[in-house]
Amino acid sequence: MNIFLTNDDGIDAEGLAVMARAVSTWLETSPRGRGHQAIIGAPHANYSGMSSAVGDIFENATVPYCRRVIEGAENIVTFELTAPPALCAIIGGLGTFGWVPDIILSGINPGANVGRSVLHSGTVGAVLTGAQMGISGLAVSMQWGDHVHYETAAHLALEVLEELLDAPILTSFNLNVPNVPLQELRGVRRARISLAEVVDAAGPLAGGKPLGDSGDLPLRWGAASPSIGDVSDEEADDDGALVESGFAALTPLQGPRENTDLALDAIVRSALARLTSHIESGR
Repeated sequence: MNIFLTNDDGIDAEGLAVMARAVSTWLETSPRGRGHQAIIGAPHANYSGMSSAVGDIFENATVPYCRRVIEGAENIVTFELTAPPALCAIIGGLGTFGWVPDIILSGINPGANVGRSVLHSGTVGAVLTGAQMGISGLAVSMQWGDHVHYETAAHLALEVLEELLDAPILTSFNLNVPNVPLQELRGVRRARISLAEVVDAAGPLAGGKPLGDSGDLPLRWGAASPSIGDVSDEEADDDGALVESGFAALTPLQGPRENTDLALDAIVRSALARLTSHIESGR
């Protein structure tokens, strides 16, 4: 089993280092880890909030890289890539480093990726990009705080990773962990993605004031921001509410797919008829 590690905060992020060291130890000491191999391909800089963006690959047909070493994970070959996380996942997924990964492990992100922030998360974007290539994945994020207990998330991530070893291909998970020591964790629950917004409002428009020709638009972060915030209107099994109440939240994810809702068929047929009519009348 081949594991590709990446993140969206950059090669020097503490969360990636903690995850790398945990995987390194697992590979060398765990009965389930032995026989597997891992490689790290992480961005050169912070790409938080970049979702599945790959950048302008037409203007930049090559990706600069360099070899790096993460202290405590010297047995994992590590590359710094001048690329956002989704492009890192693609590069790794194409077998550029010698083999095609079976699992993409992304994180540990400092800040939860719950609610609608899942759409915008570079941590999750790497996993969903891998899924489009037929690769399973796990995105790992940690609730923000003055001191982030990354080790709690790393411990849980390895447990989920072992489940992924036996799972069907194209299994993708989003794991969000409260910022507590492992012994204080209340448990782990299956979570739904809540409807919490990343941004609730922006600048003068929110107060009904007209915009000038230039200036700054201050943002008001919603309950899906890294610090989570108010989850009083969430259901008990929504991801943000679970993390805020001390539970780790595990959510299965699915990437872009055709909407097969039969209720849309009439709208599709009407649109096709309109388009066909316009095409034929223009001939």
